[in-house]
Formats: sequence, C-alpha cells, structure tokens
Amino acid sequence: MIYDVVVDFKMSNKKKSNEMWGGRFSQKSTDLLTKINSSIDIDKRLAFEDILGSQAHVEMLAKMNIISKQTKKKILSGLKKIEKELKDGDFVFDNFLEDIHMNIESRLGEIIGSEAGHVHTARSRNDQVVTDFRLWIRKAIEEIEFELSRLQMTILKKAEQNIEIIFPGYTHLQVAQPVRFSHHLLAYLEMFGRDLERFKQTKKRLNECPLGAAALAGTSFPIDRFYTAKTLGFSTPMRNSMDAVSDRDFVLEFLSDSAITMVHFSRLAEELILWGSIEFDFISLPDSLVTGSSIMPQKKNPDAAELIRAKTGRVNAALLSLLTVMKGLPLAYAKDMQEDKETVFDTFDTLILVIKITQELIENMKVKKTNMYDAASKGFSTATDLADWFVRNLGMPFREAHALTGKFVEVASEKNIKLSELSLDDLKKVNPKINKDVFKILSPENSIESRNSFGGTASREIKRQIRFWKRRLNV
Repeated sequence: MIYDVVVDFKMSNKKKSNEMWGGRFSQKSTDLLTKINSSIDIDKRLAFEDILGSQAHVEMLAKMNIISKQTKKKILSGLKKIEKELKDGDFVFDNFLEDIHMNIESRLGEIIGSEAGHVHTARSRNDQVVTDFRLWIRKAIEEIEFELSRLQMTILKKAEQNIEIIFPGYTHLQVAQPVRFSHHLLAYLEMFGRDLERFKQTKKRLNECPLGAAALAGTSFPIDRFYTAKTLGFSTPMRNSMDAVSDRDFVLEFLSDSAITMVHFSRLAEELILWGSIEFDFISLPDSLVTGSSIMPQKKNPDAAELIRAKTGRVNAALLSLLTVMKGLPLAYAKDMQEDKETVFDTFDTLILVIKITQELIENMKVKKTNMYDAASKGFSTATDLADWFVRNLGMPFREAHALTGKFVEVASEKNIKLSELSLDDLKKVNPKINKDVFKILSPENSIESRNSFGGTASREIKRQIRFWKRRLNV
C-alpha cells in the first residue's frame, strides 16, 4: 500500500511562521524568535549526514511500499543534486528555515516539487537530528583516532631515538630520581593510548540508530528500522523511542573524552614550555612553532604550546556547558538540546588542531642531552638508591635506611657536593659498616639500570615498552 503525504511548498499569503510547521499559526514569527530559534549557522555542518540519513530513510520507505519507487527515484535524484550544490558551495542557506533539515527539504521541494514532502514520512526532526549527529560524531572520532595514532607513532619514534639519554625525573617539580628521557616520553604514549581507547568505546556505544523513533513515540507506518540502521552502518536500532530522541550521553561522552585528552595535551605542553625555558634548557623548539617579541629581540616564545594549554579550558567548558543543559530536562525532546552542537564542533576543531601541532612540536624539537644529564645528577637524585643499598647490604629496615641517607644528604649539602663525591671516610663517620661498593650505585647511570622492575626505567624495560607499542601500533 502506498501512503501519500504532500507538503505545499508555496508561501501562504498570510506569511505564517514557517511553512514546514506553521499550519496552525496565523502570525509570522518575530525577527527575535527567528534569531534565537535558528541553528542553521551551526548545524549546516551536518548537511552531508542529513542527506545520508534521508537517502537511507527514503530507500526504506520504498522497500516497505510506503512510497512508490518512482517517488523514491525523484527524491534521491534531488538529494544528489543538493549534495553537489553543497560540495560546490552553491547551496544557499536560509535562517528563516531554521535548521539544516528544513533547508534541505525546502530546496528538495524547489527541485522536484511537492513529492519532496514524502521524505519526512514516518520521521520527525527529533530523530532526524540525533541520527545526523551520531553519524557526524562517529566520523569525527574516526578522524581523531587516525591523528592520535600518528602522534603516538611520532612519540614512539622519538623515544626510540633517545633511549640512552638520562633525564631528571621530578615530583613536586623537584628533582626526584634519574630516568631515561625515553621513559618520560613513553608515559605520554600510555596517556594517549587510554584516550584512544575511550574514543573507541564511545564510538561503539553511540553506534545505535535513532531513526524511526519519530517525535518520541515511534510511528504507525510499517517501517523497517533494522534496514535503515544497517544501511547507515549502525549496529542496531535504539530500543526505546523516547530514549532515542532525548539521549545525549554520546555527546557528553565525546566531550568528556576530548576534555581528558586535552588535559594530557596541556600537561605535555606545560612540560615543553618548561623544558624550553632558559632555566631548564633541555630542548629547543623549532622556529616554525615559536614567535618573537615585539620589543625584546632575544625572545623565542612557545606560543603554540601555550595556546594548547589555554585551549584546554574551552574544551573543559564545553563539557560543563552541556552537562548543565541536560541536567534538568524531562523526557523526551526539548529545544534546549539544540545547544549540543556548537561546542562539539568547536571541540573537534580544537582537538584536531592540537594533535597536529603537538606532533610537529615533538617531531622537530631538539634534545639537549648534556643539560638533561647535568640536571639528573643534581638534587641528590640517587639518595633512594643509597637507602636501598643499606637495606640490601646492611639488612636495615627501610625507614632506618631512609633516616641514615638523610644524614648523608645533609653532609653533602653542607659541603656543596654530590652524594657520589662524598669520601668513604665521610660515609664511615656516619656508619662504619659502609664499604666502597656503595659508590657503584650512586651514579645516575647505575641508578637507572637498577630500576628493572616491570614498567621501570632500566634499558631492558624501556625496550620492552617500545616493543609493546610497536606491536600495538603495527609499526
């Protein structure tokens, strides 16, 4: 049986609010309402997803004999023409038509006439927009996955190139213990690996199709939601029509994933800023990613890294903004949800830019290994090794060894020398059981190689981590 649904695309003489939905209204919408109600400047980014969803929906309507095959052919032809106009930049967006859905449907009416109205049979803008948005975020995540994987390979390569460089490990921004610079870089590889997994999990959870839920209650037309879900690459239709149109968990998850990822980028950016300062002088950032001062000719300002650090705030704010929008909404759809897109688009643009800039920063930074080694040798960074030696060789409880080591640190500090520069006599004055073997563990090199527990900074463990990530990244 063929169901005929016709929309008149001619403008009424009464100048009603909107020809798509204004059947019961006798007055035109005010300019202010049009301004606050219109989302086309934002959601036009969903144009291609909207066409994709409409194509699948129309195919299904024809398959179920809800519309004729001839009508299907006309609609698909019109949608194809609109798609070309969008690609060529010839499509004209109209604020009066509010959103991307009505802009496309209106243009479809101009191309094929009243049969364009069949495209909206058995669906609502409520299920249409959330389907478009799920398609868009799914594609956005795939691009993020690609760029994050490239960044991971860049970090892995840099770590492998610098596996022998000794670096000061910090806690509380004070020299704590010597580590390998590669170990420090691989820590960020782990962070970004978790970020990647979060995005993949979000993509899997969002991959359910809302289309066919209509406004909130489903539809009386004999539609096949499994067909449209499969056509659009979703794993299954969403089970509850009210949840389908009102759920924005997938958006919140995307923003949460992005915010956590940006925090990791911000931490890395902060370290690049510190390492490049004259006080640390561990690295030199490429001239192409720093700027000069308008008054101080000697300056090389790490603007790219600083802006990465700053842009984390806008992504965090995007998450908080949508959490606040959603917290008080009763089921099902409410216009408040129109505010879910602008910050997502901005977040995606920000994150992609940050990933690409960070990759260039890591790939092109110059490492100053002598300065790193010198810093790793300061601050009594091998004090813990000394305490461990007392435990292993003198049988001391660790707390007693800790206190004894503190006394040696005090002596070395008073003499303004390193622990390794204390004489054996200096050591024996504090504890006569100490012998010359203690000096074997007081150099940064020996300290690092002794940290051979799984995940530690010894060379064998670094190489183990590198092998793991090569397998994981298929390098």
